[in-house]
Amino acid sequence: MRPVHSVFVIGESRTNADNAITKMYGTFYMAFEIDDETSEVLDFSCTHTIDTTQAFLRKLFLGQSFPEIDEWLEETLNCRYGGSSRKAVLVAYRDALKRWHLMTGK
Repeated sequence: MRPVHSVFVIGESRTNADNAITKMYGTFYMAFEIDDETSEVLDFSCTHTIDTTQAFLRKLFLGQSFPEIDEWLEETLNCRYGGSSRKAVLVAYRDALKRWHLMTGK
């Protein structure tokens, strides 16, 4: 087995009660695989009901410096993301960021 040089974190949040994600999953999750050395987002997935939601968010996050996402995410979501889970995306990212800080000490 080759050594793994990444960490895996999940962020959790709630969506609106009438959101399909809430009805199907109860909670909104976003998962990130992050490079140990560069903090680059290597992989991303999330709970979703429409594949395009995950594809759009994936394009936003892949290749980005994980801790620096916090500097631009809220504004980007406000300008470019019209989904009803906008606030849930921001909260889930920040929850994942807290877990990442605890795991890595960065």
